Amino acid sequence: MSTSTSRPTGTRLPEPRLPEGPVDLGLVVVDMDGTLLDGEGRVPDGLWPLLERLRARDVVFAPASGRQLATLQATFDRLGDDLVVIAENGAFVVRGDEEVSSTVLDHAVVHEVVRAMREHAAGGHDVGVVVCGKRSAYVESADPHFREQAGRYYARLEQVADLVAVDDEVLKVAVFDPTAVAEHTAPALERFRTTHQVVVSGHHWVDVMDAATSKGVALRRLQETLGVGPERTAAFGDYLNDLEMVGEAEHSVAVANAHPEVLAAARWVAPSNLERGVLVALETMLGEVSRRA
Repeated sequence: MSTSTSRPTGTRLPEPRLPEGPVDLGLVVVDMDGTLLDGEGRVPDGLWPLLERLRARDVVFAPASGRQLATLQATFDRLGDDLVVIAENGAFVVRGDEEVSSTVLDHAVVHEVVRAMREHAAGGHDVGVVVCGKRSAYVESADPHFREQAGRYYARLEQVADLVAVDDEVLKVAVFDPTAVAEHTAPALERFRTTHQVVVSGHHWVDVMDAATSKGVALRRLQETLGVGPERTAAFGDYLNDLEMVGEAEHSVAVANAHPEVLAAARWVAPSNLERGVLVALETMLGEVSRRA
C-alpha cells in the first residue's frame, strides 16, 4: 500500500517506454495505490469502459493490492460475480466466490508481532497495528488518524479490546507508522525476517506475512488456475511489494513514479499514476489510440 507517488517531490520522472504495437494478453494484474489510483485515491476516468474492452477480448483483469478483499470487491463491484482479486499482498486470491489460494499466519506468530509492536509503542513510537483476517480486519487503537488511514484499505474493520484474542484466520499483520516506516518501525520487526515476509508496502506501512506469501506467488497460482502463462500476462506496479509480481509477467510495467528498484525490474515504463499511466499503457497494448486528455 503505497502513497500516490513513490519518488521524492521534485524528482524528474523517467520517460514512458511502451511496446510499439499490440500485445497478446490473457491476464492483466494491477496494483492499486500509486499505480492505478490517482493522487486522491480514486479510480481514474476511463477505466470502466477499458475493462469492458478487455473483457470483450477475453482478457482477465485482477487488482492486486495490500488492501482487504472486501475493500477491493466494493471498489470493483460493477464487474460482477466473476471478479478476480489478489488481496492482502498476495495472501488471499479469490475468483468470484471461489478461493484460489491463501496463506495464513500461525496465531503464535501473530501474538509475537502484536506484542513486539506494543513494546515498540511503549518506547515512544507512534504505531497502529491491524490484524488482517479473512472475515475482517481488527484494531485496538481508537486514534482518529490511524483509524482514518486503516479505513482506506479495510472496508471491514472491527475494534477489539485485545488483538491477541482475535479468532480468525489471519492473513497478515499490517503496521502503520505516520513517520518513515522503513526507518523507524521496520527495523523493530527485523527478527521476524528469518522465518516470515516483512515487506515495506508503502511509506507508512509494513506487513508481516507467511514466508510463502507475495504478489508474485499469488500471480503464479492465478496463472495456473486461469491457464495463462507469463508471456500473456501484464503486471503493473510501483512499490517494493510489487517486485515479485512484475517478475512473473513478461509484460511487466512500472509507472513512472515507481520506486527505482521497480523501474529497474520492469520491462516497460508507463506514465505516472497521476497521468493515467495504467490506462495509457493498456490502450497501447491493445493497439488502441491513446485517449489521454
